[in-house]
Amino acid sequence: MDIIGIARSIKPLDSGAQNRARTRQDSLTKPRGSLGRLEDLSIQLAGIYRTDAPKIRRKVIFTIAADHGVCAEGVSAYPSEVTAQMVLNFASGGAAINVLGKHVGAEIVAVDMGVASNLAWPSSIASMKVRKGTMNMAKGPAMTRLEAEEAIGNGIELVRKAVADGANLIGTGDMGIGNTTSATALTAVFTGRTVADVTGRGTGLDDEGLQKKIKVIEEVIRLHRPDPAKPLDVLQRVGGLEIAGMAGVIIGAASQSVPVILDGFISSSSALIAAGLAPESKSYMIASHRSVECGHRAILEYLGLEPILDLRMRLGEGTGAALAMNLVEASCKILNEMATFDSAGVSKTMEGE
Repeated sequence: MDIIGIARSIKPLDSGAQNRARTRQDSLTKPRGSLGRLEDLSIQLAGIYRTDAPKIRRKVIFTIAADHGVCAEGVSAYPSEVTAQMVLNFASGGAAINVLGKHVGAEIVAVDMGVASNLAWPSSIASMKVRKGTMNMAKGPAMTRLEAEEAIGNGIELVRKAVADGANLIGTGDMGIGNTTSATALTAVFTGRTVADVTGRGTGLDDEGLQKKIKVIEEVIRLHRPDPAKPLDVLQRVGGLEIAGMAGVIIGAASQSVPVILDGFISSSSALIAAGLAPESKSYMIASHRSVECGHRAILEYLGLEPILDLRMRLGEGTGAALAMNLVEASCKILNEMATFDSAGVSKTMEGE
């Protein structure tokens, strides 16, 4: 798959559609700007969909799972076996993302991009395994260049099929024990912040565990000396297969003129890769929420994204993306279904109230 060609095919948002949507927003029966982010979202969506009457048809969240070899360094409070166990939980509908997906009317597609397991998955799990977990990035590159490209390509393909089936709102989610270590390394590399500034407790490390995690990530970065100007190389050295897959989902969505809602820290770390490979893809991203993970705040600031929600969440799986979907859809309905001052016979003096 020509990943670079697809990345370069992403078009800027349609400014004409955005201007028309903004004009309509200003004519609706409310004080101008009084619905805040809902107005901004509707205008962004108008530019993405290239119409001043954007509508949500079908919502899909990809929850992509993979394991991390760096867990051998003791950076997680949970064993790697939990990744496979959670994939089975997704399949049985028992996870938080299943509940929230049902609540907002979104289809949840759980994907094995690199789970270190020989389990035979139920048919509801999309099997796109590149390898059984990354290699230990504390000893060498996390994956090969070809594996990184394959995982990104798999993410692009997931979106292509979903859009062909009518999806026009995509969310990203993750599952992978140890993935906050990779996400933190990516965050430090791209934002230029110190590892200590962007390292959180992940699955619940104590103070001693946190300091060990910081030390491991610092050593990883010293070993690889990743260059942020070469995003694919950074991904290969310190990334994760689920992170690569989500980067592909973002690039794939943007190339199809479809908005993509980012979940939390891990999901947003994949946006660093996507933005590096396809700078125009940033215009198609919507940040669902602000995680309590300190690294997430650094990523949002770096990408210039304003989160919709702040619920002190840090679960992942796509849970934040799910919760934001109804608000994104609400922004479209406000734009399309509210009366204008003229149609409702309301005095325009209300505009300045």
